[in-house]
Amino acid sequence: MTQSSWPGAHGGGGGAPHWGGWGPPPPPQPGVIPLRPLSLGDIVTGSFSTFRLHWKRMAGVALLVQAALVLATGLVVAAAVAAVFPHLEPVFDPPFGETPAREHVVPLLVAAAVMLVALIVLGMLGMAVISTACLAVLKEAVSGSPTTFGAVRRAAFRRAPAVAGAMFLSSLVAGLPVFAVLAVWAPLAVATASEAAPGALLVPLVLGLLAAFPVAVWLSVRFGMAPAAVVMEDAGPVAALRRSAALVRGDWWRVFGITLVGAMLAGAIGYAIQLPFNLIGTFALVPAMAVAEEGVSPAGAITMLVVAVLLTLVGAIAGQLFQVGFMQLVAGLLYVDRRIRREGLAEALLAGHTGPPAAPPAPTAAPEPPQQEGPQDSR
Repeated sequence: MTQSSWPGAHGGGGGAPHWGGWGPPPPPQPGVIPLRPLSLGDIVTGSFSTFRLHWKRMAGVALLVQAALVLATGLVVAAAVAAVFPHLEPVFDPPFGETPAREHVVPLLVAAAVMLVALIVLGMLGMAVISTACLAVLKEAVSGSPTTFGAVRRAAFRRAPAVAGAMFLSSLVAGLPVFAVLAVWAPLAVATASEAAPGALLVPLVLGLLAAFPVAVWLSVRFGMAPAAVVMEDAGPVAALRRSAALVRGDWWRVFGITLVGAMLAGAIGYAIQLPFNLIGTFALVPAMAVAEEGVSPAGAITMLVVAVLLTLVGAIAGQLFQVGFMQLVAGLLYVDRRIRREGLAEALLAGHTGPPAAPPAPTAAPEPPQQEGPQDSR
């Protein structure tokens, strides 16, 4: 559906209706937000409402992702250890007075680097699946359409690669100023390491990072709506970055402020979620320490230690999942707000059309009127 077919997308037809002396009626609200330009309160309330109504679907996808990540992480670590197993003893338990040989150290470093890259990629994919699930839920919650866990799961895994690509590209672009500072500073530091004082080498680095940080923040906000564009419009990663830049243009400070408020709320609530697990885990360590001091069998101490670690881990995962999900909901509602303000998305949602806007068709030339033939001259 093209943008020109959305009611009111280019100004609509006719003037404003008259509602008498009582003012206009409230805007329609088929879902978690009213279909009008959103305020900060609308975005925060809509994010919490979406979480409250659909937390089971988002949590289900998140648990599937966490289980898959645990399994994949174990396989990656096991493969790395198996690949370098013959080199472990010569490096970590060399003969007395000898240093590990190079042919044993290099394979360990290579395996560690490959394992680190693989774990980072797995983490990004898991984050992309969870983010996609949250945005897929939000897409239906805004329009008030019902959804199921199966539909959310299919949408999450179908669009996760594109969302991961958009997240990677946006992070890469936002990190370019920092990479540029490090690329300039590192050769200078190596060249002047023997002449300059150690503290003097840090001064240009700190100044460069201070100059690069605002640029990185500006870029991250500019491309922060790319995952939402991928899910809402089925756009590719590069097209989603362009859409995000176009939607943020002209309203960067407002988008930045609402994103900052959302991040602070997500951080505070995420910490509040973790706190009970951490406290219970800490109390579980007290009997373990008492058993260790009295010299009793360590079986009970080990059990309590495992319980404490598991509780802390569960709290950390729950808090992190809430932070990721809430921030994606805030970013998604910011995306919806920008499209309502600029593209008339509210009217399109009421009409049941939520596709990406397209350029209006090129005007065609009007047909020429038929020429009237005059009376022929008689000769």
